[in-house]
Amino acid sequence: MSVSAQIDAHLLALTPAERRVAAVVADDPEAVAFGTVADVARRAGVSGASVVRLAAKLGFDGFVELQASVREELAHRLRPASERIRRPTPGDVLGTALAVELSNVAGTLEGVDRSGFESAVRCLSARSGERIFVLSGDASSGLATLFAAELSMLRTGVVHVEGSAVRVARQLSDIGSADVVVAIDLARYDRAVLEAAGTAVERGATLIALTDSALSPLASGAAVCFTASVTGAGPFDSHVGLLALSNALLAAVAARLRRSATDRLDQVEAAWRDYLTD
Repeated sequence: MSVSAQIDAHLLALTPAERRVAAVVADDPEAVAFGTVADVARRAGVSGASVVRLAAKLGFDGFVELQASVREELAHRLRPASERIRRPTPGDVLGTALAVELSNVAGTLEGVDRSGFESAVRCLSARSGERIFVLSGDASSGLATLFAAELSMLRTGVVHVEGSAVRVARQLSDIGSADVVVAIDLARYDRAVLEAAGTAVERGATLIALTDSALSPLASGAAVCFTASVTGAGPFDSHVGLLALSNALLAAVAARLRRSATDRLDQVEAAWRDYLTD
């Protein structure tokens, strides 16, 4: 289990001081990987004892073991794809991919908070005139496009936010408290996504975050935050866990909007048939 996943699993048991240390681990892993207990404590504004206690709560045999794990994770996540691809190829690539992706899906869906999931589904299913804005970082743009397209087949008012910073700002210019934002982004977080999500929250919109850690910058302002396992079998992070999560959300929305969603899908199907016969 990655350090970020261990933090997510133990988050409710952490004291405020330990959470501040955990935030440093998530937001500034280099400080942990190459610093001392005193360095990390100073960055977190806590005592060195809090750093050591966090390591123990996460299951590590002291700070040195936590540091080694962070170094290993940092080396994997921050190494560019051009370097990752130079790693020795597993003998059974298909078997490795199967094991990794099954673990990603299981780790993602098993970690979902049921009450948070129901809350998100209610937000995505409400039909009081609100809009659903879907935005993402560049690496997750394909998933955002698919999620927005399929959600729009179940209900009206879905907007896929994409393009230049100016276009994004224009699309979100009149966002308000009746609206919902679904933001999808992973480590090496996209500044434009974080700024757009932050602006939406400031204007009263409800933020649903799909990310890779409960300590992601997206999580702080989110009404609901889902975290996914993103371990890649090759040089790139995996989006399979996020895809499984988005599919689950869509399935729940479809069930909640069964009558109106059925009518809407019938209209989509009729339009498709008309197109084919033209």
